[in-house]
Parts: sequence; C-alpha cells; structure tokens
Amino acid sequence: MNVRYRVELSQSERETLAALLSGGRHAARKLKRAQILMAADAGTSDEAMAATLAVSGSTIYRTKRRFVEANLEEALNEESRPGAARKLTGKEEALLVATACSKPPVGRARWTLELLAGELVKLTEHEEISRETVRRRLAENDLKPWRKDMWCIPKIDGEYVARMEDVLDLYAGAPDPNRPVICFDESPTQLIGEVREPILAKPGQLERYDCEYRRNGTVNLFVFLDAHRPWRRVKVTDRRTNQDFAHCMRDPVDLHYPNAPVIRVVLDNLSIHSTGALYDAFPPQEARRVLKRLEFHHTPKHASWLNMVEIEIGVLRSQCLDRRIEDKASLVAEIAAWELQRNANGDKIKWMFTTEKAREKLRRAYPSNES
Repeated sequence: MNVRYRVELSQSERETLAALLSGGRHAARKLKRAQILMAADAGTSDEAMAATLAVSGSTIYRTKRRFVEANLEEALNEESRPGAARKLTGKEEALLVATACSKPPVGRARWTLELLAGELVKLTEHEEISRETVRRRLAENDLKPWRKDMWCIPKIDGEYVARMEDVLDLYAGAPDPNRPVICFDESPTQLIGEVREPILAKPGQLERYDCEYRRNGTVNLFVFLDAHRPWRRVKVTDRRTNQDFAHCMRDPVDLHYPNAPVIRVVLDNLSIHSTGALYDAFPPQEARRVLKRLEFHHTPKHASWLNMVEIEIGVLRSQCLDRRIEDKASLVAEIAAWELQRNANGDKIKWMFTTEKAREKLRRAYPSNES
C-alpha cells in the first residue's frame, strides 16, 4: 500500500521556493522539485501534477516523501546514490597525474589512455585498470596529455615594449593624408585544381567535389592595408624575395600615395623586410628616392599579431580563398573582385587594443625599473 505524504509549507518555505522559481540559474531537476512542492501545497493532485509538470509519479512521490521525512533542503537536492568505490586511491591518482605530465615512453610521441592504464598497472598493485578510469581521473584534473598547444613565448623587454607602443600609437593617431599608416605582410597560397569536375548543388543535395585534387604550385600574396581608411591592396607574385619586397615598397610611393611626403609602414621582422632590400633591387639613386618617402615601423619579435593586416589576411582567406583555385590568373581575378567590393563597402579593421590597455593588461610583463 502506497503511503500518502501531505505537503504543508510554512510561509518562509513558500518564499524560498518562490524566490528559487523567479529567476537565477538552477538545475532543471531542482526547479521541477520546487514546482512539485508548490503544487502539492496548493492541493493539486498527483495526477494533475504529472500531467502539467511533465514528471513521473515516482518523482512526485519521492519529492514529497523527502520533504515530509527530512526537510525542504533534502527534498530539493539530489538524493545520494550508492555506487562502487573509486578504484584509485588518492596516492594512485597523484601518481597517474605525475605520469601523464612526464615524458612518454621511448618510441611514442605522447601518452594515450591505454599507455597510462598499462603504466599504472606496472606501478601499483592493480591487476588491470580500464581506460575509462584513467579518462575520468584525468578529466577531474583537467589533463589531456594527448593534446598540446604550439605558441611562441616572447621575451618581453624594453625593446619589445618600445616597438609595441610605437605601433599602437600609430593606430591610435588621427588620420593624416601627408603621413598615412599602412600595414604590410605576405602570405603564401597554394594553387589547387580539380581532377574531376564538381557536381553543383541542387534542392535536397549538397555540392559534391572529389577528394582528389591537383597541386599547381604556389604563389605569394603581398597585402597592403591602410590603418585609417577603408582601403586594401593585394599583389600576387610568383616569389617572395628581396626583389619582390622592394618593388612592393615602391608601389605606395609611386602609385597608391604619390602625394604623401612620408608613408609609415608597419611590418614584421622577416629578413627581407629591410632597407637593404631596396639597394639589392634598384640602383642607389632609385633606392634612396623610395626610402626617403618610407618610414618603417617593425612589430616586436614574435608579436606579428600587432600587425593589423594579419586580420585582413584572415578575412581574405575566409571570404575569398577558402576553396580550390587552380591557376594564378583565376586567383588574381578572384582577389581583385574581393578587394574591389571590400573597398567599395568601406570595410575597415576596428582596432581596440591601445597603449593604455597594453599597460593595464600586460603590466606584470613590463620591465620594472625600481630607480
């Protein structure tokens, strides 16, 4: 025979449940139990609650029973569930974490769950340990030994800070037609052709293309971006040499900004990004003529993210180059169309990182001068 439990809430309990249901982030099960108790206190039958709250009769029964036999807190929260004891002791878990953070065995690039389970069997008295046990213990410690991130650790010193603030001040300055700021970088691109013609999409069917493709060589993209106005220019070349860089640097002087006395160029520390490259490419008089109009501002080493054009290259790749383009002529035509449309739309990079924010966010990395 089922025992009937009668729920009668006090005024403080009603207020607690009303506050719980009025807002905030809570587990769905906890909210359901609160609704059950409020409905039961109002005299709603179990059948009506099951229909309106979309819960089972057993859930209603357990919630009411825990309220009557214990208290409101017990009724709202999860009941402890019996389960098997943890297979690994605290010392064994610490041993697992230490092993996962150590070098993998000879001949293996990284630790796997199977390798860790086998190693733990050797180091403990367990006859076997499942990969799931290892996975759960690693997850609790936020460890994934089969994964690793590649990133560059910069040396933040006075030179790094000086170059960073120099570039940031260029971005923050007011637009000056006599001293424009352009960001410059390059990016290699593969030419990839189709072996078989793709099948175009139609209703109910996605576009289909063959997994096999043909490599047709590579080209280089030299990208210019004006930091203060909606303008960019992409130049496609066969190579990326001192000669190519020098001719790219002459373009802003003679073609893009012919009336600007000084053109400030933000660029990274690639070996070809030097004033000497122009003397390698042109006679001394011509190299000097071009360099008199250029003012180079190099980003810090390992900080090419400070070059605004890096963002523009990402946009170019996602909007235009994320597909197979088989020859240089097609690539030039596609990039030109993209460039024309983006310039016409007035698209600009909205740069938010300033010198003030750098000093605030990177204050611990700034060199300290006690004197």
